[in-house]
Amino acid sequence: MTLTIDPPTTPVQASSDAEPQLPPATRGTRLALAALLVATAVAYLWNITVNGMGNSFYAAAAQAGSSNWKALLFGSLDTGNFITVDKPPVSQWVMGLSGQIFGFSSASMLIPQALMAVAAVALTYAAVTRVTTSRNAGLLAGAALALIPVVALMFRFNNPDAVMVLLMTAGAYCTVRALPKASWKWLALAGVALGFAFLAKMLEGLMVVPALALAYLIVAPTGLGRRVVHLLGAVAALVVSSGWYVLLTLWWPADSRPYLAGSTDNNFMNLVIGYNGLSRVLGRNHGGGSHSGPTQAQIAEFMKENGGAHGFGGMSSSAGITRLFTGEVGFEISWLLPAALVGLVAVLISRGRAPRTDLMRGGAIVFGGWMVINGLVLSFMNGMMHAYYTLAIAPAIAGMIGIAAVEVWRRREQTWGHLGAAAMVLAAGGWGFVLLGRNGDWMPWLRWVILAATLVAVVALAFGALGGRWRTATVAIALFASLAGSTAYTVATIGTAHTGGSPSVGPAQSAHERGRGWDEAASNTQLDTLLRTAGTPWSAAVSRSSTAASMELSSKTAVMAIGGFGGSDPTPTLSQFQQYVKTGQVRYYVVAAQGGGHGRGGHGSGGRGGPGGFGGFGSKGPNTEIAAWVSANYTPQTVGSTVVYDLRAQ
Repeated sequence: MTLTIDPPTTPVQASSDAEPQLPPATRGTRLALAALLVATAVAYLWNITVNGMGNSFYAAAAQAGSSNWKALLFGSLDTGNFITVDKPPVSQWVMGLSGQIFGFSSASMLIPQALMAVAAVALTYAAVTRVTTSRNAGLLAGAALALIPVVALMFRFNNPDAVMVLLMTAGAYCTVRALPKASWKWLALAGVALGFAFLAKMLEGLMVVPALALAYLIVAPTGLGRRVVHLLGAVAALVVSSGWYVLLTLWWPADSRPYLAGSTDNNFMNLVIGYNGLSRVLGRNHGGGSHSGPTQAQIAEFMKENGGAHGFGGMSSSAGITRLFTGEVGFEISWLLPAALVGLVAVLISRGRAPRTDLMRGGAIVFGGWMVINGLVLSFMNGMMHAYYTLAIAPAIAGMIGIAAVEVWRRREQTWGHLGAAAMVLAAGGWGFVLLGRNGDWMPWLRWVILAATLVAVVALAFGALGGRWRTATVAIALFASLAGSTAYTVATIGTAHTGGSPSVGPAQSAHERGRGWDEAASNTQLDTLLRTAGTPWSAAVSRSSTAASMELSSKTAVMAIGGFGGSDPTPTLSQFQQYVKTGQVRYYVVAAQGGGHGRGGHGSGGRGGPGGFGGFGSKGPNTEIAAWVSANYTPQTVGSTVVYDLRAQ
């Protein structure tokens, strides 16, 4: 396979009745695309079951959905449909349906996630190819996406972020298709994709909307009035594609569906505004049922006591403009971010005098706007933020890299072009050198090789080597310098097992992996055996969803999660629980282990110092009254290492 380099032509601009003219797909570009997609599939599927059940919180819901249709529909944590997970159910639909077809297992749950990565790479390739009319730009963008560590981490995991980001990317692709002909149909499809992204992770799935709307409002080749009408139509499509599920939860009798975890009143919109909305951004509870997690001050204290920024597993560092470049967040997402920011500026300046309908500028607004707007929200949100949330801007960074690279390539005969290329390589290679230095014990030679390659490439580019006989060698060295660090960390991430609520990227023995153990837990086979013989709809009740989830996975029974994820959801009340016991619907009450009450780990669970530590957030709730009533009326027994009350024996 030979390297094909596009000629230095300006991309053909689309009129209102014609698509942009893509260069013919040569045998080399077809093979390159096939190789990219196959390599992504092989890498992401390789030994994927090493992650086991991944995040037990979502795994339990996938297990429930694989055997119970109502649990699948609502995203219930248990087959008894007592309570849901704290997110909408799109991700659970995918994993649960896979379990329905192939039987529930680690493989049936995680393989769809990896295949979503292939689809995201393909959509990124297609979108960038269309706005640049360069297949090589699309290939570079797709490869960049596959080689970002957080992408390799989360598309091999079972959190809802993977399907959300795939749908966001689909929304960007549909918007790109809408731009050249002002197509309301493609724009409406973008609205549909983002409506389902909302049903994956609520407001986070809509962070791309401002960038897509701005791109269409500026670039679409039709009158302003039509552009506004088309955007309103897309909003309507978004509302319909997400609103049907909201109405379903409102119209379905509350006593015959699971409680919507995280809400204070069993209402979906309460989650949108509170627990999964303003609470996440502003860092305080705005009506959500559970506190969103440890405060930034608590996180900073923990990091100080446990080895710095990497000591808290996948938790982020403090809010601020530098957040995306520091701590675990920097390792997960920032490798190509400086180059993408440089590239965004370069494209906007370079296309400054282009017509309003210029597609290259439109692409920069789509991907660059997505990167900047969503990046700023992630940087300054004051609620609990896991580093893996940054997956939301990975396609934006990759797309911007592809668009900017082809723009500076086409300007390579001009000083502006080769200096822009040099600046992008310096930003990517130089930052890779810095990041690797933060984990200097791991492959210490690599950062120096990257630095040397970066300096060679920058000097060559600055002196116009893209236009001479050393062109191919210069491109190769520049690509190595820019991608080597991110690639190495991605490969290390794929080769490492990840479980729990806050996984981290990179090599398993690196300093920033020290926090991984805080959401792991030991098994209790004696307890599992006891629960399997319970003979009741719920084998047991226990405080908090994460503990219940782990018990469900190991015992394969339904467990009632008192108080939901944070322990403070107002369900069940004491009187409701007493009725469950009286009617023989729950057999055992299990006392959660110390270290935050989570016992067996799970979704973002804590583990430091009992109720006063991070695991103590949301400790107020029905679990306190229920625990007191159980202990006053029933006799405890120790099963393995766990205290259990038999609710049939007083």
